[in-house]
Amino acid sequence: MATEYGQGYGHGLGYAESGLPEHGGERRHRLPAGLRAPFEARSWREFGYVLLSLPISIVLFVYAITMVSLGAGLLVTFLGIPVLAAGLAGCRGFGALERARARALLDLDVADPEPLRMRRSGFMAWMGAVLKSGTSWRSVLYALLHFPWAVFSFVVALNVWAYGWALLTYPLWFWVFPVWAGQDGLQLYGDETHHIYLDNPFEITVTALVGLLFTLATPWIVRALTMVDRLLVHGLLGPSRLATRVVELESDRGVVVDTAAADLRRIERDLHDGAQARLVALAMDLGLAKEKLTEDPHAAARMVDEAHGEVKTALQELRDLARGIHPAVLTDRGLDAALSAVASRCTVPVEVQVDLEERPVPAIEGIAYFTVSELLQNISKHARATWAAVDVWRVENRLMLQVVDNGIGGASASGGSGLAGLAERLDAVDGILVVDSPVGGPTRVTAELPWRTV
Repeated sequence: MATEYGQGYGHGLGYAESGLPEHGGERRHRLPAGLRAPFEARSWREFGYVLLSLPISIVLFVYAITMVSLGAGLLVTFLGIPVLAAGLAGCRGFGALERARARALLDLDVADPEPLRMRRSGFMAWMGAVLKSGTSWRSVLYALLHFPWAVFSFVVALNVWAYGWALLTYPLWFWVFPVWAGQDGLQLYGDETHHIYLDNPFEITVTALVGLLFTLATPWIVRALTMVDRLLVHGLLGPSRLATRVVELESDRGVVVDTAAADLRRIERDLHDGAQARLVALAMDLGLAKEKLTEDPHAAARMVDEAHGEVKTALQELRDLARGIHPAVLTDRGLDAALSAVASRCTVPVEVQVDLEERPVPAIEGIAYFTVSELLQNISKHARATWAAVDVWRVENRLMLQVVDNGIGGASASGGSGLAGLAERLDAVDGILVVDSPVGGPTRVTAELPWRTV
């Protein structure tokens, strides 16, 4: 398999000639994040999210409490189940609105939960699906939990924001007190005999500085508050872990099927273009030699000798093809011997170290073998390295593979590269591929596979 490092080593690494990411990367700001945060759009969107949360959560809380209580109270009659189902369906609808609001204001993209599963059509089937759906009850739980949190976050965010900007702009409006309120300034303390007002230039300046601190801290306080909202939306209104796992397994199954189909097509192509073509030519040569056996024995012997060479070549091609499917040395002697055989065919010296006390299941062992084999092919074709190393070891329930070379670097697992395809293959069995390859080298590719024993 012709796996590529990015587009080899050099160009196509995801970096422009200037050394910055091609997509532009993060903009460089002259002001630090702490100073520009109060004026960023993200801060105002998060503040708007907190302000909207209170009225929305009141409506959602009242609806959920009313419908669930009414449905539970009417369960003694035939009306209880439809009312309860309608209440749960309404909470699911509110959940969709909350996901949209979080997507627009918090940049939180939460996938839609699993749809209702109905074995047959009809109103009764729909009620049963709504009542049995975990998404429905999680939506009700969100309505109940979000209300007290929305009250708390609304009060905190609004007060911090209001006090911050009011104190910061105090030098602009402190004149209101002596003109309209009949006092020297903003009252800091007062009792029957003693009053303290913020009225002299020093106190006004200190007040503005305190307001500046509040103003600079407000975006981060609001961001901390919205982190709880993110957790609530993601945990209660998104798909369940089981549903997410099912989607992942379906995707992985598709990758496995596609990979198996691609391997089958490669084997068929190699047989048709290689060994099969040679065997057809061999059969024709032997037929001609048979005809010349009585007329020209010397020519026939020469043709048989050539056919003998073709047989050897065809056998070698079949051996190479069988090695590409599953090498016999891997089955007989395990990863240590099989990887040593692969390393001996690499164009650079390769140190192989396998530290395994027992062998994993054949499927994982085969994936580990082909992963290292393809990575070593990359080194031979693209790395321009003079040395490489392969380490295999086990950490608890994971099989770890690491291939290192001192080549020119620039390997990338971005979309479209061969390493991306290798990462997809590993992901199909809950594996991970991590590529660390700065331009100029060295390159370190680490693969992690689940450990399963026979």
